[in-house]
Amino acid sequence: MRTPEIKHIDGPAAFTKAFGVSRETIALLETYAALLKRWQKTINLVAPSTLEDVWHRHFADSAQLWPLRPDGANAWLDLGSGAGFPGLVLAILAAEAGGIRQTLVESDSRKAAFLREVARETGVAVDILCARIESPETHSKVNSVDCVTARALAPLPRLFALAEGCFSSSTVGLFLKGRGAQIERDAALADWDFESDLVPSVTEAGSAIVVVRRLRRKVL
Repeated sequence: MRTPEIKHIDGPAAFTKAFGVSRETIALLETYAALLKRWQKTINLVAPSTLEDVWHRHFADSAQLWPLRPDGANAWLDLGSGAGFPGLVLAILAAEAGGIRQTLVESDSRKAAFLREVARETGVAVDILCARIESPETHSKVNSVDCVTARALAPLPRLFALAEGCFSSSTVGLFLKGRGAQIERDAALADWDFESDLVPSVTEAGSAIVVVRRLRRKVL
């Protein structure tokens, strides 16, 4: 896995240069950043040490998934959305390109309320489910999708178990992982059949995006 050059995204100008977005998209992300800092005072949305580096640690980290999206992916699902990373950032980027049907699943009611506030203030259309991912009711509402995303939710074997009900033969998973991505992928092979690629992160050296296709549980 070749490590790309890591460029620090320290604000709107650097983000625009890195991802080629419009001024309108930057304005939405600035609204997002302001709300994150305001709500962080009462709800622990992100690690406090990352709050002043939101453009790199959260916005750019999420946005790097956008170029990896499968062709024609319209129905998206973000698992364990937390403060909206990566799902809500991707929805904001997608709004510029005509939009996608993005569903955010977050079981914490306070975080779900934050997601709704960001969606309202930015005008980005997303579906927010305040529910447990593993709940049958959740899967009945979502069904299979074109793309599944997650960041810092669970090790890959557990993440696959949470996501399998949303995978069809054409679904692609984009999972942000740290330095243990290869180890997690190898561990998942014990119980799962899948095709995958490790794409080096552009925001953190040694980290990777695990791109997963044709996920299915092994029949033992």
